[in-house]
Amino acid sequence: PGDINCTASFKESLGSRSYKLLHVPIHGPTHSHHHEPPHPFPTVDVPDHAHYIIGFVILIVGITGVIGNALVIYVFCRSRTLRTAGNMFVVNLAVADFFMSLTQSPVFFAASLHRRWVFGERPCELYAFCGALFGICSMMTLTAIAADCCLAITQPLALVGQVSRRKAGAVLAVLWLYSLGWSLPPFFDWSVYVPEGLQTSCSWDYMTFTPSVRAYTILLFIFVFFIPLGIIASCYFGIFQAIRAAGKEIRELDCGETLRCMNACRTNGRCRKSPSWSLCFL
Repeated sequence: PGDINCTASFKESLGSRSYKLLHVPIHGPTHSHHHEPPHPFPTVDVPDHAHYIIGFVILIVGITGVIGNALVIYVFCRSRTLRTAGNMFVVNLAVADFFMSLTQSPVFFAASLHRRWVFGERPCELYAFCGALFGICSMMTLTAIAADCCLAITQPLALVGQVSRRKAGAVLAVLWLYSLGWSLPPFFDWSVYVPEGLQTSCSWDYMTFTPSVRAYTILLFIFVFFIPLGIIASCYFGIFQAIRAAGKEIRELDCGETLRCMNACRTNGRCRKSPSWSLCFL
């Protein structure tokens, strides 16, 4: 009986100990979790110095862009002779690049110092929207500049008195509306603006492969990049062809003048005496 009682008491004590062990809260040292909330945006495994170097380079590029484009805008506003229809496209490009540098570089530099996006969801969307709007407008303005140069060189007489500052302003308004039309859809659930790359900047969500996001990304690349790039390439190829043809005509005219000079010299018999021979030959 004594042994039975001892065995029973031992089992009871063992069961109580196991019960206590099983019900001990196993949280461990979690005081740091209360002070450090989880980050809403992901991070990438990149060395810290890579973030710092890239952020510093982008900051230098941004400062250069702000100063350079501000000078272009200042000179355009101060000089009346530069306020032509063609130069309006140039100054519009400077305005778009100025705001692109002003809104993107400082924020990217600050995020690079923290090695992640730290400004929240709404600032991420606003940052990406500004980058999209000014970037697309720059691309469209480059397309308009290429088309204007091509028409001015290949069809100079057809554009005399046809291009005014009012018409150029209307074209620029269309370019800004076109850029705005491609920048707003992510606010209406057609794609979305999210952190991208090193997670220190925000842009379109080109990594999600849902039908809606994929359709927006494909259309964006077609109508904002490939088609404008094709127009720019075609315009500058046309300029190259026109300059090449004009150079060929000038060389033919020079050869004709040289032959006429040579014939005149031979007829008059003054080839060796007249200094015009060397000029005609040159």
